[in-house]
Amino acid sequence: MHDKTRNILFVGLFVALEIILTRFTSVETLTVRISFEFIAVALSAILFGPVTAGTAAAAADILGMIIFPKGPYFPGFTLSAFVSGILYGLILYKKRITLVRTFFSALAVIVITGLIMNTVWLFYLYGNAAYAGLASRLVKCTVFLPIQTVMIYFTWKYSGALISRTINQRQSF
Repeated sequence: MHDKTRNILFVGLFVALEIILTRFTSVETLTVRISFEFIAVALSAILFGPVTAGTAAAAADILGMIIFPKGPYFPGFTLSAFVSGILYGLILYKKRITLVRTFFSALAVIVITGLIMNTVWLFYLYGNAAYAGLASRLVKCTVFLPIQTVMIYFTWKYSGALISRTINQRQSF
């Protein structure tokens, strides 16, 4: 299989994984979503870089809304997904994956997309009513920072070599 075809295949698998983790294994309220889609975004960023991870995250957001809608589509959240992939990629791509590095990648994503960008989108959509959910969003982000850090680190530590080997495997016929 050609390298580009293989990469497209695996990026597609990460998009599908992100959709599943977002749409089927998450708990969602009006202002807070607790899910593990960050694992798929972070792994695609580690393996394929910031632009590919950002594009995959945005594609997963759009496809998830088309296939499994949960309310009206708003492009601001797609932009947040894209920026999340970019941030993970800038911090993790082609670098040694350590707890400190995964902490800073999770911190950047949580602060920039979770607290700043998504809060702006919620204020745009709901006006001053978004203040009601701000405290719960702050608590969620504070609690999720160590969870994201540990989950990304250990997922990569225990499956990264296998995933990398599978993606980079050359088949001879």
